[in-house]
Amino acid sequence: MSAAKSKPAGSERKRVLIVDDHPVVREGLVQQINREPDLQVCGQAGNASQALELLEQGKPDLALVDINLPGRSGLELIREIRVLAPTLPVLVLSMHDESVFAERVLRAGGRGYVSKQAGPDKLAQAIRRVLAGQIHVSETVSTRLLGGLSGRASRVASPIEKLTDRELDVFALIGQANETKEIARRLHMSTKTVEAHRGAIKRKLKLKTGPELTRHAVLWVEATR
Repeated sequence: MSAAKSKPAGSERKRVLIVDDHPVVREGLVQQINREPDLQVCGQAGNASQALELLEQGKPDLALVDINLPGRSGLELIREIRVLAPTLPVLVLSMHDESVFAERVLRAGGRGYVSKQAGPDKLAQAIRRVLAGQIHVSETVSTRLLGGLSGRASRVASPIEKLTDRELDVFALIGQANETKEIARRLHMSTKTVEAHRGAIKRKLKLKTGPELTRHAVLWVEATR
């Protein structure tokens, strides 16, 4: 057994709360994490409300959170956790483009980002790094962040990065073929507010029509799966 998987004598396994709206994904994560000698799942939640209820019950050492959740998004959940349990580290596990979301996660108070395409060993490594008080992002994102701090960033930003967190939530839901009323229901906002966000997204992405926006959003969602 490698050193990374060795469990020190007498140590307790760290407790992980899984927050993902897909039951099959949650069950797969439970099996992966519970195989690790130093980690165990203490609870599962399908949305932000359930996750917040389990914070007290499960007493997790780390929350593993998806970006796309019904109702409040993963980013919103991170902000709420920062208020209710400020010392609890949050690691995001998502299918979406890290270049768009990783910095948003860190700004919201998350401690790292890992792709759902990563294997079990990489996921366990990311969890351990965050539990140890470190930040976990890919080398590409890390280099970009350091470049920005030093004033040497030269990467051309994607137009998607111009969107606010809420606009990005709406954009992703459009790309998943949700109508305005459904988006409003899932994000707990009025249809008028959703339409305002749609208009802002079109302006920022230089799109002229609703069908053009929908096509652009669908292509983006498919590209990040």
